[in-house]
Amino acid sequence: MAGLPPEGQPAPDDGRLPDGALDRLGERGFGIYVHVPFCASRCGYCDFNTYAPGELGSAGRTDAASWLEAALAEIDLAGTVLGAAPGGLPRVDTVFVGGGTPTLVPIDYLSQVKSRIEETFGFTNDVEITTEANPDSVDPASLEALRTAGFTRISLGMQSARSHVLAVLDRRHTPGRAVQAAQEARKAGFEHVNLDLIYGTPGETDADWSASLSAAVAAGVDHVSAYALIVEDGTRLARQISKGVLPMPDDDVLADRYVMADDALGRAGLTWYEVSNWAADESARCRHNELYWRSGDWWGVGPGAHSHVGGVRWWNLRHPGRYADRLAAKASPAQAREILAVEDRRVEDVMLRLRLAEGLPLTVLDADGRAAAARAHADGLLDVRDDRAVLTRRGRLLADAVVRDLLT
Repeated sequence: MAGLPPEGQPAPDDGRLPDGALDRLGERGFGIYVHVPFCASRCGYCDFNTYAPGELGSAGRTDAASWLEAALAEIDLAGTVLGAAPGGLPRVDTVFVGGGTPTLVPIDYLSQVKSRIEETFGFTNDVEITTEANPDSVDPASLEALRTAGFTRISLGMQSARSHVLAVLDRRHTPGRAVQAAQEARKAGFEHVNLDLIYGTPGETDADWSASLSAAVAAGVDHVSAYALIVEDGTRLARQISKGVLPMPDDDVLADRYVMADDALGRAGLTWYEVSNWAADESARCRHNELYWRSGDWWGVGPGAHSHVGGVRWWNLRHPGRYADRLAAKASPAQAREILAVEDRRVEDVMLRLRLAEGLPLTVLDADGRAAAARAHADGLLDVRDDRAVLTRRGRLLADAVVRDLLT
């Protein structure tokens, strides 16, 4: 099961935010995240707030129809809470429907959620509307329906092109299905198609990873995300490793695989714009994720969803039934919240913006941080130019350590 959220402070039943939190609403962009908590089965490495058949028991308000009713109610709540902003409600720049597997619920439900967001807030002229999907949860007809409903971007969980790697990850789709689904999405008219890959799975070889990269490139997508496998506590994979059934991913191997990805994707015309993300051009970047990395504002709809507005972060009740019950009672589904101090916000700014290819303004750093940036530049970890610090490729491999040094 998924890891627990922080404890935080009590959140008010009406969802109201502290004084001042709405003063600059949307200045760094505004988005809506929608969490769909259902999966056909649980992948062995996953610790997200998702539920496979049978995991929710017979509790009430846990089906897709109850989820839809609650999600629409939370969008209405968001409109009421954020409508108190001095400048009124912001228009939505990005919508991202994630999970779980969003495409397990009827597409009409996703369309209703998208329409309610548009009715409540309005969309910017170039709004980006994304859904995640498993390759085996879509087909040409459903992809055309999603595109007709207004979705502009789709992110498909490919993970690997090798069957034995997919088996270790407990993925259900066949090796070639992700590529086929990506091509079907392009044919359906999606403006942007992303494939998600994972490297470092126990039993994966360099040849396996190279084949996965080649397959992703051959799919003709304009965006690829590649993530090192992280062994999360409480997952089936973690238990297998603790029992010695599978080996722990090796850090040196993970670094080599990252270099392989950067080389292969670069040759294919995809350029890194965030440590784990490559795009064909600026328009192909995932703008919703850029909103996160640039500390923008967003409201998270759904069980366990997190939100951030004006330095206030809150998170919803995780269980779909409890989440729906709160909204049925006309109360906020927030479990708790935290109010970030100025220094907390600066630290997050450094942690997130340094991961971007555009780098971090040196003015965000204090004197010790600027001295650390100079040392990192001398060590070949940072490229410092025009008063900005940008990770080199070697620096990307050691990004967490570089951030720690800048903040120490």
